[in-house]
Amino acid sequence: MAKPVVVYGASGYTGRLICEYLREYNIPFTAAGRNKARIQAALDQIPGLETVEHDVLEVSHEVESLSELFKDASVVCNTVGPFAEYGHEVVEACVRTGTHYMDSTGEQDWLIDSEEKYGARMAEQGLLLSPGIAQMYTIGEIAANICLETPGLDTLDILVFWKGYPTVASTQTILVNAAMSKAYHLVQDQYVEWPADAGVYDVVVPGQHETALALPWGGTSHPVWFRRDPRVANVKALGGVFDRQLMQGVPMIVKAALEQVADLPEEEKLKVLHEQAAAVRDEMPPRENQRINTSLDSVHASGPAGRAHCVIHGTCNYKQTAVLNAYAAYSLLQQAPRRAGFASACQAFGHRELLGVLRAFGLVTSPILTVNT
Repeated sequence: MAKPVVVYGASGYTGRLICEYLREYNIPFTAAGRNKARIQAALDQIPGLETVEHDVLEVSHEVESLSELFKDASVVCNTVGPFAEYGHEVVEACVRTGTHYMDSTGEQDWLIDSEEKYGARMAEQGLLLSPGIAQMYTIGEIAANICLETPGLDTLDILVFWKGYPTVASTQTILVNAAMSKAYHLVQDQYVEWPADAGVYDVVVPGQHETALALPWGGTSHPVWFRRDPRVANVKALGGVFDRQLMQGVPMIVKAALEQVADLPEEEKLKVLHEQAAAVRDEMPPRENQRINTSLDSVHASGPAGRAHCVIHGTCNYKQTAVLNAYAAYSLLQQAPRRAGFASACQAFGHRELLGVLRAFGLVTSPILTVNT
C-alpha cells in the first residue's frame, strides 16, 4: 500500500531522524534511497519504528524512477545532497507527479536555481517547493520574523551557532558549495557577493563572554527568503560551530581543496571535492546528546528609528531539523500551505507555529526578545 510521505536519502543521519519523528506523528512513510540494505540498517537503529507503517525501497537517481516512486505520495522529504548536484531530478519528479517537495539544505545557489526553474511550475499546481527546512536556517528565520513583528525594521543581522559534528552530507555540501558557487548577502534588495577571501569573522555570541569565529557559510538561505519581503531590505547571515579551533581550520581546508581543483574540468572537480570531503568525514557522527549538542540563533533587526534583538537557544540541531520536516509533512497532509510554490518553512507554515512545535518537543527555549523603538 502506498505511503503518503517519501523520505529520500533515509540511510543518512538526517533522513533517519526524519523517519524517527514521522513515527512520533504516526505518519506512514516510505524510506527510499540507492541502497536498500543501508536504509534498513539505519532504520533498525530507531526504537519503536515498528509502531508506524513504513516501507523500504531502493531507487535509482533518475527522474523516471523517482517519478514512479513519488506517484502515489503527497510529500517528499529529500536529504540527498549536495542539492545543487542531486536535487534537480528529485524536484522534476515532484513536478511531474504533483508532490510537495522539501529538503534540509542551505545551499544558496540551489535555492536561487530551484526558484527560477521550478517555482512557477510548482505554484501552478498548488504545490510547495521548500528547500532549506533545517535548524541552521529555519530557527534564524523564526527569530527574524519575531523581530519583524515590530514594524519599521528593515535590516537583519543573523548569527547561528551550534555545538557538534557535521554529517557526511553536510561536509560534502560545505566543500562543494564553497568551490562551485558564490555566496551573497542582501543590500537594498539586491544580492551582493561576499568577498571570496574574507576568511573568518570575529563575532559576539549572546550569553557568553568569549567571542567566536563565524563564516558566511555559503551565504545561507536567509537573503533568498527575505529578498521579496517588503519589510526587509538588507540581510547578512554568519554561522559556525562553537569549537574555535575547528572554525580556524575550515578556511584552510576549503582553500586547499580549491587549489587542488582550480584547473580541472567541472566533472573532475566534483569528483576530487567529494574525495576531499570524505577525507574530512566519511562516517556518520554519533547521535546528538541533549546536554552537549546545543545551538544558538541570534538576530539583530534594525531600522531608522528602532531595534529588536531575538535569541533562541536550542539543543540537538539535527533533531530540530527532523522535527521541522516531520511537522511540515504532517501539516501538508491535512491542509494546503500558506504559500504555494517557492516558500520557506515560515512562509508556508507560520513562524509562531513552527516555534510551538519545537517547544513542544523540548528542543528550543522560549525566545529572548528585546525591543527598543
